Amino acid sequence: MLRDPSLIPLSRQHQHALALCVRLDRAIQAGKIDLEAWQAEIQQQFESEIAIHFAAEEKELFPAAARFPEIRPLVDELLAEHSVLRGYFARAAARSLDTASLGKFGEKLVQHIRKEERQLFEGLQKVMSAAELASLGAALDQALQNASTTCALPNEATQLRQKP
Repeated sequence: MLRDPSLIPLSRQHQHALALCVRLDRAIQAGKIDLEAWQAEIQQQFESEIAIHFAAEEKELFPAAARFPEIRPLVDELLAEHSVLRGYFARAAARSLDTASLGKFGEKLVQHIRKEERQLFEGLQKVMSAAELASLGAALDQALQNASTTCALPNEATQLRQKP
């Protein structure tokens, strides 16, 4: 199903977070982890985009979705996942994640994003009218206005280099 235009800004931000997770997973697999640099990048991405993204979802998206009984349990799961993910972001800011925790963080963030994209967004597009989706989109645009609109570039220590 094509993504409704009202949800595209959230999907774009999901792509930014997924790119971080892919890079993190590749670095872990390659055994090239600079814990300080990765935690700094995770903190930066949270502060510039993800914190605002979570707030917009919690203020606008989740309440709109929770009106539908068939979607309400999913909203409860997603809210609980936000809490767990905030814990990881706080640990990154405190520089207390080890390599295993970084891997677990990446897995949890990917699973959360996939759940929103494949279950929540698809479900909303089935149960909401075009007018409801447009209204939700306008509210999300307002809530997301202070988020970064570009994907953060990796810092030198978190960028994997191709062998010549």
